[in-house]
Amino acid sequence: MKRSYKYLIILFYFILFLTPTTAQLKIGYILSERIRTEFEDFKEAESQLQLEYRKVQTEFDKMVLKMDSLKQDYEVKRLMALDKGESIKQELVQMEQSIQTYQAEKIGPQGELMRKQAQMEYEILGKVKKAVDKVAIDGGYDYIIDASVGLLYFKPKYDMTDDVLHELRNLKSDK
Repeated sequence: MKRSYKYLIILFYFILFLTPTTAQLKIGYILSERIRTEFEDFKEAESQLQLEYRKVQTEFDKMVLKMDSLKQDYEVKRLMALDKGESIKQELVQMEQSIQTYQAEKIGPQGELMRKQAQMEYEILGKVKKAVDKVAIDGGYDYIIDASVGLLYFKPKYDMTDDVLHELRNLKSDK
């Protein structure tokens, strides 16, 4: 019985002290997907990337056609038992390697197109962040939340990182 009173008192104090604090906060949210589809810079970047991708794909297709032609030549030479079959085979191996290299350099995970996309997104998201900051400050918002990702703006006075680090250092020195 005494224990339940203790929990009720703790719950009462928790509600009592939490309510005034949360009533003072001003929180807003954004829909980043809508910004992505409606903000012109995103559309332009996507168009540029599609254009670059088409150029790379065209060049890749040309290389594959050339390799297919070499394969056909090789098969003909091999069937005719001519000596030139080996030189074509070496050229074929080199062509396959150059296609793989081209593909990795252009559209691989560390490729040129991926780097370009990352750079464009970084620049655009920097603009979005500045806009969110301005809206938050001008509107007196404490937090702006992206409904799908997380916090985009916060007042530095609510940042508890230093306090947590201090406590972590204290725990480490206590051992």
